[in-house]
Amino acid sequence: MKSSKKAYYDKLRGSTIACIGFFLSPLSWWNDSYVNLPIAYLCAWLISLFYPGMFLTAFVGSYFATNVLGFVLLHKGIAGAVSKSALLKTPYTVRNFLKDLAISLAYTLLIVLLVKLGIIKPLQDYLKGV
Repeated sequence: MKSSKKAYYDKLRGSTIACIGFFLSPLSWWNDSYVNLPIAYLCAWLISLFYPGMFLTAFVGSYFATNVLGFVLLHKGIAGAVSKSALLKTPYTVRNFLKDLAISLAYTLLIVLLVKLGIIKPLQDYLKGV
């Protein structure tokens, strides 16, 4: 009975981690608008209060980190939710990680472009015109 409880909690934990990973990964159309961009913007804004010239760097770094973390959590969570035999068949490899890194980098380059064009900027810059 204990092993069935442990298996249940392992699947529950893996599913929870996978859900968090999905929310952080760029796999859904709404992810960036409602999750990653607000998290990255908040981090960048807080850092830019102390280091005004660091907004772009902090924004890009935070955005990239949320995407990569999302992919890693998604893969690890799914692996934890499936049975042990399936886990042995599909490990999270370095190649998978590099693919996730490349996808995250492409999304991050788009964000850099939006910041460089002035579409995304620190909150205090939006308020200067008010």
